[in-house]
Amino acid sequence: MDPRLKLEDWKDPVWRLHNLYWITNKRNEVVKFTPNAEQADFLEALHYRNVILKARQLGFSTLIQLIFLDACVFSSNVRAGVIADSLENVTTIFRDKIKFAYDRLPDGIRAERYPVQDSTSELLLSNNSSVRVGTSMRSGTLQYLHVSEFGKICAKHPEKAREVMTGAIPALAQDGFLFIESTAEGREGAFYDMVERARKRADRHHLPIEEKFHFFPWWGRDEYEADPGTVTLSPNDHKYFEKIERETGVPLNDRKRAWYVATRMVLMGDMKREYPSTAAEAFEASNEGAWYREQFDMLRRDRRLCRVPYEPSVPVNTFWDLGANDTTAIWFHQLIGPEHRFLRFYEANGRTLDHFVKFLTDTGYNFGKHYLPHDGDHKRLQTGFQNRSIKQMLEDLSVRNIDIVPRIDDVTLGINQTRMALSSAYFDEENCKEGLDHLEKYSKEWDLTRGCWKDYPRHDSHSNAADALRQWGQKQKNLATKIDWGGPLNYGKMAIA
Repeated sequence: MDPRLKLEDWKDPVWRLHNLYWITNKRNEVVKFTPNAEQADFLEALHYRNVILKARQLGFSTLIQLIFLDACVFSSNVRAGVIADSLENVTTIFRDKIKFAYDRLPDGIRAERYPVQDSTSELLLSNNSSVRVGTSMRSGTLQYLHVSEFGKICAKHPEKAREVMTGAIPALAQDGFLFIESTAEGREGAFYDMVERARKRADRHHLPIEEKFHFFPWWGRDEYEADPGTVTLSPNDHKYFEKIERETGVPLNDRKRAWYVATRMVLMGDMKREYPSTAAEAFEASNEGAWYREQFDMLRRDRRLCRVPYEPSVPVNTFWDLGANDTTAIWFHQLIGPEHRFLRFYEANGRTLDHFVKFLTDTGYNFGKHYLPHDGDHKRLQTGFQNRSIKQMLEDLSVRNIDIVPRIDDVTLGINQTRMALSSAYFDEENCKEGLDHLEKYSKEWDLTRGCWKDYPRHDSHSNAADALRQWGQKQKNLATKIDWGGPLNYGKMAIA
């Protein structure tokens, strides 16, 4: 150790982070670690339990690994664990961040804190402190825990996410330090829920066991700038940046605007996820496997999630899904010129048909046709159905003009028809909010064996709303034909068990 340094310097972990550790930068150069602006802000705001939503390449994973390594080197009996989203990243994090930095510590420090165990995923030092990296942390109490890219874990490995929430985090010491960091991966899962909880308590004092929210957008990074002459900004681009300026209070100059547009041209629909401007925006794009991800980008870009008024002179069509899990979902639709306008969405579980007919009647709409899926014409043999189909039972409740949408063998064909049809759709953002949330989260199934998305949908709580809209996608070409308007519904009184 350098004798010119004061003992107080060595006792200060912030000083040590600025002076003792070497890393590899983005240009593959070995440099002494110095916290960047975002990392320094985070260190100033550090809490016991931290949830970090961020833009890409801000170096938080590197900072957190160095914090863990420093704690192990300079304190005895520490247990630090890192959960990575894949086995490949386990090796990368340990080799390139933890072991790389340890091997370049001053000789005197490494002589005092020599490895007792040095594997490809754990470094156990002579003071009985260790840092290990894995895809789970099943045993032992930790004083430090880092879950890297938790959003990806939630999206692709929900069983691992549950293990993190029910096993690893509860095993953390009560006064231990937790770091959950990720880019956004859709408005669903434990990471999204954790971010939302932390955001709601952002303006108050945090208890040690409560997560504190940290957000780091792209525009805070000085290097994210480009020559304005290299790109052309559209009127919609300028409206977007003006909106972000109003929401954040931060001016975005021409160079930052140019960088954003140029980068977006490369990343396409991934821009808001990888380089969010606001925390809310980060979750607008659902995970990689979402069926309607690109369509929602276009709906927002074209401002077709808006206020959609009811036009009394035009009939309202309904599109149903009769869920196998006893959930029924209905979309309410008007065709006005080339525009398919969705007025509202309704969904309920465990209710009889008369409940839904009453809901239709209470809207006061003038109805056109009611589109049921293929099984709406199947006779039910269960007790209470009296060997009758849903179509027949709705007709007994005075519902007229029912059309059965034919079954298709390949459900992905119907999904693709719906994706194309959405180019002419408008949704009432308030009255369709629940349904839109389901559509945005409607996803493909993840193949754990092959590590990729399968070509068929995951069946979950979002399927009913998506299947109901798919009836529209499969029939929308025929909606422009003349419609028998019919009259207002007469509410019958027949409860279907």
